Amino acid sequence: MARIESVEALRRILPTPRPATMAKVLSELDEQAEAFVRKCAFLLLSTTHADGTIEVSPKGDEPGFVRIEDSRTLLMPERIGNNLAFGLQNIIANGQVGMIFLVPQTGETVRISGRAEILDDADLLARLGSKGRPALLATRIHITRCYFHCARSVLRAQLWKPDAWPAPARVSFGRVIAPRIGANEKVAEQIDQRVATAYDTNLWSNG
Repeated sequence: MARIESVEALRRILPTPRPATMAKVLSELDEQAEAFVRKCAFLLLSTTHADGTIEVSPKGDEPGFVRIEDSRTLLMPERIGNNLAFGLQNIIANGQVGMIFLVPQTGETVRISGRAEILDDADLLARLGSKGRPALLATRIHITRCYFHCARSVLRAQLWKPDAWPAPARVSFGRVIAPRIGANEKVAEQIDQRVATAYDTNLWSNG
């Protein structure tokens, strides 16, 4: 097995992109990218810890939850969650972020790279609120690179074809957590019930 350890070796297999391909990589949102972000209800946010550990966090809300301040700046609200805050801590550590925006039934995705900062401003959080609740925090993303990724990976995965989907799976957080806190199966069931309640009735709060 040959390990690829240089760009030169990589480019012997994957040739340098055509100039026309490189021309799609922009430093700001164009009209199509702005329209895509406004329709987006789900994205993946990547951040990097100071020690190099990478986190990828799913972010989802109503379409358009990521607001466009201008062609080089985005605002994203922070909603309630598990409070691990790995991604937010990484942003504090170095600010580097990457984002992939997805829109159902659209094969292309929008990829954005940039630097982020976390804001705590009452007026801003109110503007980013939803369901009568202000955002907990706001993340401002300063775009350095933006481009559309072609649809081939989504088409190969048949991501938006329901007939190709597997049966729905149910993840048991109780089975993960209970043994690690010295708890029994009953506690595992209680954990799973709390998660189910959060999904059904507490989607917008931890109450």
